[in-house]
Amino acid sequence: MSKPEYILIIANSGRMLAQAAFDAGFKPLVIDLFADLDTQSHADDFVQVASLALHDLASATEHFISRYAVKHFIYGSGFEKHPESLVYLAERLLTLGNSVDSFVNVQDKQHFFSALKQLDIPSPAVSFTAPAFNKNSWLVKPLQGQGGLGIRRYCDDESSEPIYWQRLITGSPHSVLFLANGVNAQIVGFNTQWVDETHYPEHFIFSGVINKTDLSKEHKQTIAKWLEKLVPLFSLKGLNSLDFIQAPDQRFFVLEINPRASASMQLYDSDLLIRHIDSCRGELSPLPPQKHYTAYQIVYAPYDITIPEAFNWPQECVDLSNVGVTCRKGQPICSIIAHHEQADLLMDTLKIKQYNLLKGLNSYGIPSKC
Repeated sequence: MSKPEYILIIANSGRMLAQAAFDAGFKPLVIDLFADLDTQSHADDFVQVASLALHDLASATEHFISRYAVKHFIYGSGFEKHPESLVYLAERLLTLGNSVDSFVNVQDKQHFFSALKQLDIPSPAVSFTAPAFNKNSWLVKPLQGQGGLGIRRYCDDESSEPIYWQRLITGSPHSVLFLANGVNAQIVGFNTQWVDETHYPEHFIFSGVINKTDLSKEHKQTIAKWLEKLVPLFSLKGLNSLDFIQAPDQRFFVLEINPRASASMQLYDSDLLIRHIDSCRGELSPLPPQKHYTAYQIVYAPYDITIPEAFNWPQECVDLSNVGVTCRKGQPICSIIAHHEQADLLMDTLKIKQYNLLKGLNSYGIPSKC
């Protein structure tokens, strides 16, 4: 089946999908919020916008449609708060991914957790009114969130955004990356995730992921059976990921589905963007075995850092901030992708690479603390 020449990629950060599209032989056109250096290097053209809200997105989209006659788009993270933008995009272009209805149904937390209960898939208890008792055993989560942003332990503070409450379960956070054709699921791989506890220890902001878990064969089969139920219920297509947590007593609980390509896409060697497009068209083909371990780590600024003009980014760094951009304390500076034959050594490698990156930035006279 022939592939489209131009693909419009729209996300909070379009680098991952732009790079995948470029590597697959497409001509990516990108709309995102950052216009990182490597996004620019992989895109045929790009427009930086203030948000993915319709009033910011529409003119950039029309620019690409009129100039390049692009017909297809792929969306990434960032539409959780802007489903109306997806409606507009689906009216103007062909969607290579989940339909608006599928996306909205998965994001509707009351609908989603009700569906899990009906399917007999375990999940933490949720409430859509503030719990009156045992407040320290609950989390506050945004109704429209992504990447762990806005998740925190519950206290009586006010929130300016719509929220719900979820029972706190300690344990090991995992995800499973999978392809779907609306009826069937095909597992790409199981992953272990971690959060950034350095800057905001009471929050749960996504920090990294590795394509290695300690899950048993039986555990993986259980997750696969959940996907067999969830994919046709929500008519999921293309790349998706399911987040779940393994409690200390070995019980598993579903947290959410990300109905789009997630960061874990970068952990696998196969041509996943082509497979994403094929699965949206109903085709699932056998996946090759993974040859090594890969990890993805977001580097958060330990203090305010302005990217110096003469700085040479290490080869393993991606999502590169532009010269002169100031990354405030707790904000991402860049990301690191590393590979190794041994998972334990890979985690050590990530720590060393992050240390050397910050050391290199400090060599330009950036203060060690603010």
